[in-house]
Amino acid sequence: MDRLHIPLFHVDAFTEQPFRGNPAAVCLLESWLDEDLLRRVATENNLSATAFVVTTGNSYELRWFTPLCEIKLCGHATLAAAHLLLQVRQDQLDSVTFKTGFRGILTVSKAEDGLAMDFPAMPSTDCKLMPATLASALGLKSQPAEVLEANDVYVAVLDSPEAVKDLRPNFAMLQELHPFVVAVTALGGDVDFVSRYFAPSYGVPEDPVTGSAHCVLTPYWAARLNKTRLHARQFSERGGELWCELAGDRVLVTGKAVVTMEGVLTI
Repeated sequence: MDRLHIPLFHVDAFTEQPFRGNPAAVCLLESWLDEDLLRRVATENNLSATAFVVTTGNSYELRWFTPLCEIKLCGHATLAAAHLLLQVRQDQLDSVTFKTGFRGILTVSKAEDGLAMDFPAMPSTDCKLMPATLASALGLKSQPAEVLEANDVYVAVLDSPEAVKDLRPNFAMLQELHPFVVAVTALGGDVDFVSRYFAPSYGVPEDPVTGSAHCVLTPYWAARLNKTRLHARQFSERGGELWCELAGDRVLVTGKAVVTMEGVLTI
């Protein structure tokens, strides 16, 4: 039986330096594979997300998988795919359009600070049914200053960037909050705000840098700081930088990326 040979790239997103930011795999497909095979490829890649891209005329179809399942939106894997297309494969282009099943059309354009992803804004609301275990799951001795929710994300607002950085969460307890994941955030020092992001029930205990979370965090901090352009930093072992802009019901999330590996996946 003939085997498939799929171009495969590893791209570090939200950084200019290899081995920082958030690594994603990008697979360029001629046509869609069945969903179980896509998931198994993502499991084999063993990164927080794999982007699968299929060319359709002048645009591309895009899907994202963690090692466990398909997800509705992934910022860093979108940035990785766009970087590969706009700055490696077709650098004459100024923008690229992705058709997605869950979030409609997503456009990524070249910008001064890297590549700008045009994502839907996801404003949060006060959490009316906060889980009793949330503080303990995050390793906090007291309740967060504020707890919000949006799009199956609990957002815990803490008092300082140091409190965010020093968290030691209990991933088993966080996993029990499924389908919710948890973002933790605070005012920044030399940036506008900082965050961390935990999604153990989706196979990602802590995500190094999470573009999609900033669709929730940007509207919150834009209102609180009374500004629409924000510089964000996500704390993690690898760390990453994001530039975010609230534009009506959209959020522009801008970052850079670097290719660290190129090869062929044979299955």
